[in-house]
Amino acid sequence: MTASIDPYLSTEAMLEVALNEARLGFGEGGVPVGAALFASDGTLLGRGRNRRVQNDDPSVHGETDAFRRAGRQRDYRSTIMVTTLSPCWYCAGLIRQFGIGKVIIGEARHFEGRHDWLAEAGVAIEVLDDERCFDLMTRFIGRSPDVWKEDIGEV
Repeated sequence: MTASIDPYLSTEAMLEVALNEARLGFGEGGVPVGAALFASDGTLLGRGRNRRVQNDDPSVHGETDAFRRAGRQRDYRSTIMVTTLSPCWYCAGLIRQFGIGKVIIGEARHFEGRHDWLAEAGVAIEVLDDERCFDLMTRFIGRSPDVWKEDIGEV
């Protein structure tokens, strides 16, 4: 799924890829968390979204979907994971396991996730506090509070 992108791709442009995935997930009735994995030169390696509801598969989070769609890489240290919401333990574990070098987070107000743990391990973290990500998640939580609680383990 490798796609060439401007090598000087801005953080905003990378977030837009993840946000578009989150919007698709919202439209499908799923949890609107989108993600994308980029090479350091701006090449899009994979994009994905939380499909837990759509696929009835609890392992398909936004970050894991993007990671799987990127296919096998020889080295992840220079890659950038962009996600609309702070990664949970599961996704943070994937980021640490494979040594992804940087994570750009759309928002962390709804769910703080484990980005501090990642930072302690040397992963570069950038939290954007993007209103579009926040507003989309707010709409989803209002529409599907039980699914949201299930997704963050508060059932």
